[in-house]
Amino acid sequence: MIRISILVPESSVVQAIADPQYVFSAANQFLASAGKKPLFEVELVAAKPTIELNNGLFTVHPNRLLNEVEQTDLIFVPALFGNMAQAISLNEAVIPWLVDQYNKGAEVASLCVGAFLLASTGLLNGKRCSTHWGFQEEFKEMFPKVELVQGGIVTEENGIYSSGGAHSYWNLLLYLLEKYSNRETAILASKYFAIDIDRNSQASFSIFKGQKNHYDKEILESQEYIERNFQNKFITIELAKLARLGRRTFERRFKEATSNSVMEYVHRIKVEAAKRQFETTRANINEVMYDVGYNDSKSFRVIFKKVTGITPNEYRRKYYKKAPIEI
Repeated sequence: MIRISILVPESSVVQAIADPQYVFSAANQFLASAGKKPLFEVELVAAKPTIELNNGLFTVHPNRLLNEVEQTDLIFVPALFGNMAQAISLNEAVIPWLVDQYNKGAEVASLCVGAFLLASTGLLNGKRCSTHWGFQEEFKEMFPKVELVQGGIVTEENGIYSSGGAHSYWNLLLYLLEKYSNRETAILASKYFAIDIDRNSQASFSIFKGQKNHYDKEILESQEYIERNFQNKFITIELAKLARLGRRTFERRFKEATSNSVMEYVHRIKVEAAKRQFETTRANINEVMYDVGYNDSKSFRVIFKKVTGITPNEYRRKYYKKAPIEI
């Protein structure tokens, strides 16, 4: 079990505490759904039993106090809020703990301007670091011994990680999730949370499981038949015959039940199968195209982009990695 400690500092950003907790807890659920054991033990830790944030609007009760954590594997330092110098001053008690845990072998990751608190430990001296672009000049003035990476999204050096500003820290969360679990889990999380730094559409993250929240027995049977035989070529009238329905009745009921036309549904199932191959195999585009039942590369590319928002090549570059880490 990998021990993850999410620090709850004074004057910190609530979302930057909740998001890593959410990501790694969700990863445990993904693993459980796949019949695997949970991989992460996720805890909130703090210097005192109650931390009030946003002028008392939020109150956080950590799972453990710092002195109760003998050793951990990965520590998240969330973003701070307000005046950075004042925020660091309020959190002087956590600095020795961070240094001690790092020296014991823990890795440490700062989210956004959490880099200010991490840098105040001295652990970043002589190392590279990323932070929010709007705070770069202030950071350089306060920590001249740290090599600030201009515009960095994810920076790693000697077991210390940092991220760029605002939601860029989600890229770091996914990066660490992949490192500590595997590529498949990180891809699933990226789709579940719809996270990608250069996205202009959520389409490439969606996982199509078929709209089956209805009670039309004949249409459900047709959906399952399409999914089992996705590599085949389908003709609507033949599917209607299998469902023992007239073509027009079949098309109408299919649309009412699934919110897709028959052929839209077929294409989405085929593209979903193609996505899985691009994520997990070295098969080229034509091989994948034939495997999922297309024989015209231009049509396949057009349909794939229509469904996912990106081309097959872009999808492969985004999600394929040769050597996934096994759990």
